Amino acid sequence: MTGLPLIIAFVLAIVVMIVAISKYKVHPFLSIMSVSLILALLAGIPLGDIAGVIGAGFSGTFSSIGIVIILGALIGTVLEQTGAALKLADMVVKLVGQKNPELAIELMGWVVSIPVFCDSGFVILDPIRKAMVRRTGTSSVAMTVALSAGLYISHVFIPPTPGPIAAANTLGIGNNLLLVMGLGVLASILPLIAGLLFAKFIGKKVKSADETGSAEETVKTYEELVASYGKLPGGFNALAPIVVPIVLMALGSIASMAGWTGFAFDLFNFLGKPVIALAVGTVCAVIQLATADKMGNFYELTNNTLKVTGPILFVTAAGGVLGKVISSSDMVNYITSNATVLGSVGIFFPFLLAAILKSAQGSSTVAITTTAGIVAPLLGAIGLDSPAKAALTVMAIGAGAMTVSHANDSYFWVVTNFGQMTPDQGYKTQTALTLVLGLSAMVGIFVMSLIF
Repeated sequence: MTGLPLIIAFVLAIVVMIVAISKYKVHPFLSIMSVSLILALLAGIPLGDIAGVIGAGFSGTFSSIGIVIILGALIGTVLEQTGAALKLADMVVKLVGQKNPELAIELMGWVVSIPVFCDSGFVILDPIRKAMVRRTGTSSVAMTVALSAGLYISHVFIPPTPGPIAAANTLGIGNNLLLVMGLGVLASILPLIAGLLFAKFIGKKVKSADETGSAEETVKTYEELVASYGKLPGGFNALAPIVVPIVLMALGSIASMAGWTGFAFDLFNFLGKPVIALAVGTVCAVIQLATADKMGNFYELTNNTLKVTGPILFVTAAGGVLGKVISSSDMVNYITSNATVLGSVGIFFPFLLAAILKSAQGSSTVAITTTAGIVAPLLGAIGLDSPAKAALTVMAIGAGAMTVSHANDSYFWVVTNFGQMTPDQGYKTQTALTLVLGLSAMVGIFVMSLIF
């Protein structure tokens, strides 16, 4: 099967995959792998080659990005357990000031979710949100929405969160994470503004249970929360696991761009590799754990991190298989020869695909990794194959992966339940918020695509 029939088969395969995941609750790994095999058969890949194609797509992910995802998640777990995430949040509050509580909590979430999953980040920061509501008299819903926005934005845009790392690797820029981080920061600006404005607006329209007086008062004060962690790490120790890898990757990029030679180049090129840079960040995290006298928990923390990252790795690898099948078929040649159609859509193509996958099955990470696997072989055909364009494609996929969060998304229920809202209120707040975030982010990304 070639040409247009193959494209139609591909679209039908994606629909089957979405339905299997969303309606019949088939695990994304099994769904993606099954669709990949069926598509390989329909595409006419020789029977003797199919197993090799699947193996190459699967192993390629583990060999290139598996360690990076694990180390990034481990750093986040340590920051959560030692109270360093709380320290980072406190630093943001001091920087912004308590006169702007919605902005403070949003930026707090944005910083914390760079290394920590947005679900965990919300749980970590929710006591602070509640304490700030009590102190400032600000709308609880506004603070919930602002926190959710900040967490979600960095979750889909900025490594070492696993989704953007996996997408960057799949799109061939895994060794240029600094570029992805930089564009992730730029891509965050417009949705942060839009999220803040929406939080202030919706806070006047919707009232949660804790504002109507029907909920029990269970809020910890900030002091009690700090006390539960014991002594918080210092500012430098809290920042080191995040900042040190960024600095090392920056030095590696500088060494390459400046044309350094000899030992200096070899050293910084080595330290600037994402695996090595994050390994150093992990060492900083372990030092932080030892300083907090919690090394006894290190084995358990590592084991729990591996349990969390395992499904992500396997789904990411399955996305790599789908991408390999596409690249091994005649689809890429057909699209290349008819590139004007997709080229007219350009950067909006990965956004729309990710948005469909996100809305259908709920997981942002699954949407990011799957979309990246589908889009990777097509980058040249749609004119997005330069490093800068590929990094913008990661951003576009991330924007789509926010659009939208609803009942099939675990984050929707975390925000709704901790924010003490009904499901209907959740649709008016969290679902509407993620639509605003995704669309505003895509506007900014489109503007950047005209510049870079």
